Amino acid sequence: MLNVLLAQVDAANKLPIPMSLIWLALIAFAVMISFFSFYALITSRYKRCPSNRVLVIYGKTSGGVASRCVHGGASFVWPLIQDCAWLSLEPMQIEIPLRGALSIENIRVNVPSVFTVAIGTSPDVMQNAAIRLLGLDSEEIKQQAADIIFGQLRQVIASMKIEDINRDRDKFLENILQSLEPELKKIGLVLINVNITDITDASGYIEAIGQKAASQAIQQARGDVADQERMGEIRVAEADREKSVSVAVANKEREIGTRDAMREQAVRIAEMEKAQSIGERTAAFERDAQVKDAERTMRVKLAEANAQAIAGENEAQAAVVRSQAELQVKQAEAYQLGETRKREAEAAVLEAQNRAMARAALADAERIEAEGRAELESKAKAEKAKIVVDAEAVAERRRIEAEGEAQAIYAKLEAEARGQYEILAKKGEGLKTIIEACGGSQQAFQMLMLEHLDNLAASSAQAISKIKFDKVVVWENGGQNGTTSTANFLHNLSRTLPPMMNVLKDIGGVELPESLVKLTGEAAANGAPAAVGAGSDRLPPTG
Repeated sequence: MLNVLLAQVDAANKLPIPMSLIWLALIAFAVMISFFSFYALITSRYKRCPSNRVLVIYGKTSGGVASRCVHGGASFVWPLIQDCAWLSLEPMQIEIPLRGALSIENIRVNVPSVFTVAIGTSPDVMQNAAIRLLGLDSEEIKQQAADIIFGQLRQVIASMKIEDINRDRDKFLENILQSLEPELKKIGLVLINVNITDITDASGYIEAIGQKAASQAIQQARGDVADQERMGEIRVAEADREKSVSVAVANKEREIGTRDAMREQAVRIAEMEKAQSIGERTAAFERDAQVKDAERTMRVKLAEANAQAIAGENEAQAAVVRSQAELQVKQAEAYQLGETRKREAEAAVLEAQNRAMARAALADAERIEAEGRAELESKAKAEKAKIVVDAEAVAERRRIEAEGEAQAIYAKLEAEARGQYEILAKKGEGLKTIIEACGGSQQAFQMLMLEHLDNLAASSAQAISKIKFDKVVVWENGGQNGTTSTANFLHNLSRTLPPMMNVLKDIGGVELPESLVKLTGEAAANGAPAAVGAGSDRLPPTG
């Protein structure tokens, strides 16, 4: 496609430019554009940090930290994954009009002061500042620092006496620094200077201390004046005594000095005569030496002048040659620049034409793409609307079916509950009628128990029906008067039946007739087997 466009451009402009040269120009232009784009990207993302600011790089940083701080250097900020901001290192003055702070003696003190703070440049302090102060203006930073300073200053005053605060300012400032600096470093600030303007209190304690100190100073000054006057009188007396002594010593030294002066004068005359003779000879020798030095110096200067003249000629010739070479180089550069500008202008014209044709081709392609996209989107929207309608219909049908099933289950359960209620109600009415007919609930319960006695006996017999008894062994201590052990067993068993009847009567309300279980008096007296019931068989005696 590009070859066809270039051919059309060549045909339209009728330029006798070969295709290879056009390709080279396009490639060179593309390389130049790429180079300038890369250079612009590098220069825009390479941040240089001045000495009065901190560069904070945040985003995707190495080391697992929230940000990376740079001070006094430079760093490259990667596009898309990183961004940067600045923190100013300019000092900030914060006025703290502290009033009514309690000292250790519970006396309220006014300590107006001015604190100078700034963002620190150590790595941990810069990291704290980047976390807590980035994006805040100076007023907001001052407000945060002022809140911390107020609290720490009150704490320091509360730990000191007023006399210590007023007298030992260095210790007071040291305590402030020790208490305040760690708290300021937590938000990335360092303390530069503390200026305590004045210390006053409402009770006049500090003023009284000042008056006391002034009185002591006056008394001390008066004592010092008296001491100085006494010492002055002592010094005057000592000066008079030293003066008289010095006069006597001076007279004696003057006599000795006169004799020494006469002797030294004679020695000096002899030395001067000796020095005169030596000087005359030395002057003659130096005169001859200076003449020789002047001749040698003249010869050296003549030789140096000749050498400098030759060197100057050589340098002049070299300068002429250099100027000619520079002229040729400038002529070549001017020719090259002219040709380059000419080629650049031609390439710019071709580029403008190609861009216009490329824009037209892109516009046609976008139009075709938009038409296709519109057609596909219309079909997709129609299908989507159909799917939504079908899904809503299915959901509505399922909801109606579920409501119908729920109503049917509710009706069924309600009918069953009503049936159970009717059954229980009828059963209750029947029991009420039975109780009324029997004359009481106890009598009705006894009657119902008698009706189900056969069922209870049948259930008990069925429960032990499958148990096999091979034999029954009864252990007894022996009989008396010829009676057997079996007879004694039965006799003892018969004694347990009346208590059992009482239990049935007390618990279940069942009262059995006495004739059901009865022992004859004669059989019991003679030790014969007892008769159980009217139709029970007698047990045969055992030997």
